[in-house]
Amino acid sequence: MVAAAVILLTGCGGGGTAEQEAAPSSGPAPGTVTTAPDGVQEVTLQTQDDYVFTPDSFTVAPGEVRLTVVNVAEQTTHNLRFTPGDGPAPIQPEISLLAPGESRTIEFAVTAPGDYGFECSFHTQLGQFGTMTVSG
Repeated sequence: MVAAAVILLTGCGGGGTAEQEAAPSSGPAPGTVTTAPDGVQEVTLQTQDDYVFTPDSFTVAPGEVRLTVVNVAEQTTHNLRFTPGDGPAPIQPEISLLAPGESRTIEFAVTAPGDYGFECSFHTQLGQFGTMTVSG
């Protein structure tokens, strides 16, 4: 129980400094879906101190997806998980902890068309949600 409280409090911010910023990206704009040389669809999202995903929605085709989240916040810790029970099929990979200035990548396959909600479980009460649409 104490560990859960520590994780929850950590997710609510603090601990970062202005010097811990994510490196500028030379790739496509956040939310732009591209295809890597290995055929995997790639997309990058950002999180920041205002409790939103940028962008908060994107669309992919059925197949393999490589999703990167970059935390450009100066103070706030985030995570990303696909909202349990939301979507045509569960997506298990998640990013459990993302400190200011960090980025992480997960890979997964999607086959069922539809809308898949995702969230920062630390900040659901502040409305930090998004949607990945799998085209049909």
